[in-house]
Amino acid sequence: MGKIISLLNHKGGVGKTTSTINIGAGLVELGKKVLLIDLDPQANLTLSLGIPRQKYTIYEAVRGESELVPFTVKEGLDVITSTLDLSGAEMELINEAGREFILRELFDPLVSVYDFIIIDCPPSLGLLTLNALTSSDYVYIPLQTEFLALQGLTKIKQVIDKVRFRLNKRLQIGGVIATMYDHRKVLNRDVVETIKKYFGEKVFETMIRDNVALAEAPAQRSDIFRYNKSSNGAKDYLKLSKEIIARVAAADEAPVRAKSTVV
Repeated sequence: MGKIISLLNHKGGVGKTTSTINIGAGLVELGKKVLLIDLDPQANLTLSLGIPRQKYTIYEAVRGESELVPFTVKEGLDVITSTLDLSGAEMELINEAGREFILRELFDPLVSVYDFIIIDCPPSLGLLTLNALTSSDYVYIPLQTEFLALQGLTKIKQVIDKVRFRLNKRLQIGGVIATMYDHRKVLNRDVVETIKKYFGEKVFETMIRDNVALAEAPAQRSDIFRYNKSSNGAKDYLKLSKEIIARVAAADEAPVRAKSTVV
């Protein structure tokens, strides 16, 4: 069964979409089959990969007008595209029965097809984000290594805890990703230390360095590996993808070890 991961931060500009695309592409480089979900009405993930407007997007799917229809970007990497129409979905679904579980039901036929389903959440904590969390095994929090990026972390954790308690018992914070990191800046180093004090071992060892190639790749409608495989951005996201695979494998093995210990 594939793992479903949401990338969430209600603050914009922290590298959330960049991380979604390049973690997905990095996992493909490592032999995994990946589906990316563009759940943001701004459709930045869709635009960044140069995908033309599709007849069936995530908007039609959440409205019950279609199933999820993947668009293949390259071998091993598919995308469910978004559209500006999605901005009205929260109001349109407000009276829908079971509205928090729409995405979970849509994912059911796909979790056995893909190794990873990765959701690019909108920069808000509304119904779309709630659907993503209700569907997910893990939440990853991309966090820019600047002071203001620390604001609101408590709120994010509270939302995740409430969803775990009320709607999705398996949900957990899988990791925190430090982005736009420059080791020469004292502020960046201090922010990373603060994050580690708050989240402990949840913080990924791999930090995504500030790298111009990561900003250039979307302009070329490409992930970092197709655009510049030798860049620091590609090296960092490949290393992060390896770390993600290792963490997921360790989490899967933990219940088995615990059961064998009891027996």
